[in-house]
Amino acid sequence: MPLGVFDSGIGGLTVVRALRAAFPARDILYVGDTARVPYGNKSAETVLTYSREIVDFLEKKGAERIVVACNTASALAVPFLAKAANVPIHGMIASGVTAALEAGEGPVGVIGTSATIASGAYQQALAKARPGLKVVAVATPLLVPLVEEGWLEGEVTERVVGRYLEPMIRAKIRVLVLACTHYPLLKTVLGRVLGPEVKMVDSSEACAASLQSNEGQRIEKGGLKIFLTDEPGSFLGRVESFLGKGSVGSIERIHLPHS
Repeated sequence: MPLGVFDSGIGGLTVVRALRAAFPARDILYVGDTARVPYGNKSAETVLTYSREIVDFLEKKGAERIVVACNTASALAVPFLAKAANVPIHGMIASGVTAALEAGEGPVGVIGTSATIASGAYQQALAKARPGLKVVAVATPLLVPLVEEGWLEGEVTERVVGRYLEPMIRAKIRVLVLACTHYPLLKTVLGRVLGPEVKMVDSSEACAASLQSNEGQRIEKGGLKIFLTDEPGSFLGRVESFLGKGSVGSIERIHLPHS
């Protein structure tokens, strides 16, 4: 049975890549809510409404379990989705926090969308798991459109990243949690700004690793079907440049009630 994955845009492809490495035999159904990206500047009620629509769609498509790749939806919607859904729901926060604590000692930085940081989900989970831990959380909303536009390198991107990370550099963080699925695509710039002594925790890889421990593997290779809420445009080319040529079985435009 397929795994369902959804995100507000292309960022969730980092989760798809990690899941395909962890579960090569699994079919994956990916919903990119490209008509309503980003989620990070929307209200909790709106994010929950969008997330419920997508979970319903993936359940009807036969998803055996659903990974909420969007950290904003993980923070604001997963507790409600988990109660109402008919299949297991997996968010990004618990596995990301575990990976951050395993990465080392010292202050921890968290970057994410405005909604994710404002929710306090990562900060509270880190503080609960390790009382007294210094956590520096900064909302970095401009990074999502930079990734969506493909601006993964260059002076503008580096200057924006540097400005956002100033509080973390002053706090001498030792671990940085990438609390948005778009951000792993900026690892090179983030590493250049922070320096090699700071370990980065990719919530996508952490989520895949946490799921992998609960499942065996088969030999055959699974497929990938992508559903978008807006016209695909150049999406296929961007997916194949990221996941490899021939990686996508199909791309389909879908219509959700509020899209």
